[in-house]
Amino acid sequence: MSVAKQLYELQEVDLELESREQALGQVVAQLGESRVVLSARDRLSAENKRLEELGHKQHSLEWEIDDVSTKIAGAEEELYSGRTKNPKELSNLQHEIEALKARRSELEDGAIEVMEQVEAATAAVGATERELGVLEAEWRVEQERLAVDKERLEAELERLRERREAVSSQVDAELVILYGELKRQKGTAVARVEQGVCRGCRLSLSHAELQRARGGSLMQCSSCGRILFLA
Repeated sequence: MSVAKQLYELQEVDLELESREQALGQVVAQLGESRVVLSARDRLSAENKRLEELGHKQHSLEWEIDDVSTKIAGAEEELYSGRTKNPKELSNLQHEIEALKARRSELEDGAIEVMEQVEAATAAVGATERELGVLEAEWRVEQERLAVDKERLEAELERLRERREAVSSQVDAELVILYGELKRQKGTAVARVEQGVCRGCRLSLSHAELQRARGGSLMQCSSCGRILFLA
């Protein structure tokens, strides 16, 4: 096997390594908490808090309505008991009862409004709980798949690193260094030659370059400097 072919094989391994490393990075980035799930949890927490606040408000209104009703009952009992004879006091009792009934009516209207809000908030909590359940189930399935992908990619990377070590060990160390420098500078260090053209820079090679490359000599493209490989 020519040195150019060995270096081309090394490049192929490196390209596979880079591809798998990139894929592994993407998998690792997706492992862990989901922003969509976290957002749904935050929304559910806020909706539950809102429902709790409305529940307290509803109970407070109900207690206040009961308190006003008790006061109305007491005032009416006093008004119709016959114990109060003074016309002014009777008039004051009537005004008090009217004011209390107006207040109770206002509180009952407020209680109805809050009750409607509680119903809407309860429905919202239920909908978000169902949505969150679906999202968490999908997230768990996705996490399991990603964990399998991560394990597979790590195993592939280990095999590719071993293969790279095996390939590079067969090449002179100075040539491996040259390969590394060209790869760092140009992205690819070895260019295939097809129909007399360097596929690295897409320029035609001279007859002398082609002859030397065919003869097995390590040749670099006179235009781009890449190592030439004739398949």
